[in-house]
Amino acid sequence: MARTPHRVIPAVESARQHALDRYHVVDTPSESVYDDLVRIAAHLCDAPIALLSLIDRDRQWFKARLGLAEHETPRNVAVCAHAILEPGELMEVPDLARDPRFAMFPIVIGEVRARFYASMPLTTADGQAIGTLCVVDRQPRTLEPAQRDWLESLGRVAMGLLDGHARRYQDEVRVALTTRREPEPAPVPVAKENFRIAILEVQRYAALVERDGERTVEKTLQALESRFESCLDLAAGDRVNRVSDSAEFVAVLTGDAGEARLGALREVASESAQGGLSVLVGSAVSAHGEEALGAVFLRAEADLSRRKDEAGAAAPTA
Repeated sequence: MARTPHRVIPAVESARQHALDRYHVVDTPSESVYDDLVRIAAHLCDAPIALLSLIDRDRQWFKARLGLAEHETPRNVAVCAHAILEPGELMEVPDLARDPRFAMFPIVIGEVRARFYASMPLTTADGQAIGTLCVVDRQPRTLEPAQRDWLESLGRVAMGLLDGHARRYQDEVRVALTTRREPEPAPVPVAKENFRIAILEVQRYAALVERDGERTVEKTLQALESRFESCLDLAAGDRVNRVSDSAEFVAVLTGDAGEARLGALREVASESAQGGLSVLVGSAVSAHGEEALGAVFLRAEADLSRRKDEAGAAAPTA
């Protein structure tokens, strides 16, 4: 099994991927509003299969799906990975089996026997296509003009839902960054020390819930949070909080000694692999003691994205 530790990621793709990361939606559990959206798309386009697909580093992951069993597929055999190359443009393939780009894809030659495909890229305000809302049929065909309009409109609705998810996430992060387990220590009349922020993200959360059950995973995450907290100096103002009900934790570490406590958090994250969890850690240090928490969080978020890139580049390939 060959490994490719030095795979180069084009700058354009890196920007697109980091835009997706900022939504913090990949690997989240299913939600009825997205399920309803794909059902509406399937009905309006008279298609047996409809998907809300997000294009991650090496896979196509479905936030919602109708008529397809898989939760994700490899990116290199995903038709949607081609659709995102033209942000804002509806893509329609009347017959996948006759298109040399897709004729040998598993969705075409495998059990699904897909022939028709149409999708609307999900495009952020700054022009990054992070996924698609697509419909698939087992017969060659084309959409009616009204169906194209509906699919474009539903794509905009889907993007609005994702934008709302991102806003709620940011609100939850603000709570996580500022909530303390102990009373705020009395202020001292000296300049504030630098601080560090760490984001500790459990990977493939939705798959864990499906495999082990929500209750079991929740207990595991509660135990993990306790282990993270044991690394901190609460009296010095350190804190770690889970971001709402997600599989992410945010830690604020104060003072120069925060570097050692960050190392302890990384050690716990590494050890969690023995229990079947994969936890990635992104971090950043403040430029000065008065820097806004949100600004440092954004740098930690960017560092987490880079670590995901590195993890993907080091993954085994055939």
